[in-house]
Amino acid sequence: MLMAHPAVLKNLIEQYDTLRILHAEDGSTEVRQRMDDVAYTLCVATGTRDIDAALIAARHQLPGARPEDDSLLTT
Repeated sequence: MLMAHPAVLKNLIEQYDTLRILHAEDGSTEVRQRMDDVAYTLCVATGTRDIDAALIAARHQLPGARPEDDSLLTT
């Protein structure tokens, strides 16, 4: 399986977090569309099917992440 470069994943996570805040503030369709695009890219880059799993997988691939740390997973 191909793995995205950590710098790319970090950038995508930052973009998604920023867009999520912008969408919460104004809810524009342009921001929502860009957020959906970044979410899709994160899913493809991490081999997942939903944004929550993609964010967890991406964060686990960043430098300094502990592979055994699943504290981000909900029960």
